[in-house]
Amino acid sequence: MTVTENTIARTWSATATEAGAREYHRYFTATLLPQLREQPGFGGGYLLSRDLDGAVELTVHTFWESRAAIRAFAGDDITVSVVEPDAQAVLLDFDRTASHRTVLADGRALGP
Repeated sequence: MTVTENTIARTWSATATEAGAREYHRYFTATLLPQLREQPGFGGGYLLSRDLDGAVELTVHTFWESRAAIRAFAGDDITVSVVEPDAQAVLLDFDRTASHRTVLADGRALGP
């Protein structure tokens, strides 16, 4: 994944049981990422987790070359999170909205 200046990071979060988090992880890697890779302007994504008291918080970060690319994926209102029924079935709750931020620097890049 190459993140460049002006890349847009799209983020939303969810909570799940430990079993649900494992199921969502499988869904994210086996179903969602392959679908997103077919979307023009998709630049990659991360699924992060954090243990809570008896639950797991999941945060999805996807990277896009433009808001137009996000709109082609999410629809006219890009603030609405896109969480398919198969994903919803393994989550306890999820954000109904997604936030968007412009990437200013990528610290993973090699070199000066």
